[in-house]
Amino acid sequence: MENINLTGHFLIAMPAMTDPFFAKSVTFICTHNQEGAMGVMINRPTDITYDTLFEKIKVELLNFAVADTPVLYGGPVQPERGFVLHETSAGEWDSTITIAENTALTTSKDILESVAIGSGPAKMLLTLGYAGWTPGQLEEEIKQNSWLSVQAKDVETLHKILYELDYDEKLNATMALLGVDPAMLSDVAGHA
Repeated sequence: MENINLTGHFLIAMPAMTDPFFAKSVTFICTHNQEGAMGVMINRPTDITYDTLFEKIKVELLNFAVADTPVLYGGPVQPERGFVLHETSAGEWDSTITIAENTALTTSKDILESVAIGSGPAKMLLTLGYAGWTPGQLEEEIKQNSWLSVQAKDVETLHKILYELDYDEKLNATMALLGVDPAMLSDVAGHA
């Protein structure tokens, strides 16, 4: 599994995943290279809303349409820090990395200030924390049958899963990209 690059792929936790942080999770991989991997979980809403978070970071939320949107739990690394996964057509911000066609991740406060006044990206997820893997760790976990990986066939499908589906529909939608019914998965790895 050397030299694989899962940037822009979904990671689906297998049934054997007992780690409470990741069980039944779908993670979108934002970077994957020789230095390791980083992604954000896209199906773990918290009880924190945008309204609550913006109040905490002292940014006045004037865009009331997003006030009740839940902030997601992105992963166990830096849970006090915000990560915004978004479409790229809306603007430019200080700390942004492009992940895939029309998809980026921004970590700077200026994107939240744009969201607060309604000029941020129309399609976005706001997470607290991220999931991270050291060099070779993700590849080893995939070999141990902890994860399935799949990439959306096009930008429309990617954005539907990331931004449009309800959180509890994202696991089945990513599994469907593989043509797999989650109920048919085994928690035991097979080796030839």
